[in-house]
Amino acid sequence: MSTTDYVISAVLILLVLRQIPERRLSLFNLILPVAVVVAAAAYYLRGIPTGGHDLWLDGVLVLVGVALGAGCALASHMRRDAEGHALARAGWLAALLWVVGMGGRMAFAIAVEHGFGPTVARFSAQNQITGSEAWVAALVLMALAQVLVRVALLRLRGRLLPAPQPARSRAPAGA
Repeated sequence: MSTTDYVISAVLILLVLRQIPERRLSLFNLILPVAVVVAAAAYYLRGIPTGGHDLWLDGVLVLVGVALGAGCALASHMRRDAEGHALARAGWLAALLWVVGMGGRMAFAIAVEHGFGPTVARFSAQNQITGSEAWVAALVLMALAQVLVRVALLRLRGRLLPAPQPARSRAPAGA
């Protein structure tokens, strides 16, 4: 992995730090992770191979990304503030799922470079996966699925939050 690869991976993993404190569910807070993953996809993707069982690999890893993204969104704590704005905060499970998804891709790349490459090559040959480009595409699509599903579900959950209840004033006894 190059220095650029490490920086991109670290940025993707560290995006979880922005999710831990409670924040307003603003357009910026929703779009930032999408923009970072789209930028990473533009950097890494040279195409989506369709030979052999490459599309099966894409499908399986996209489903993993969907599950991780849904888990991140559903494990996030949400409420409305006094003005009615949706607030979200990643709980420990949401943060863990984010790190598993983003960090797992980095760990896979490091493992391939440090001795796991022949095993992946054998698996690819046995399962008709055409090579490293297929793995890159599938892993990038997994990241996109994770982020897009997380954002979509957070947005939906934010819209479905009940309106804040006005504070009731307590009248003095006997009034």
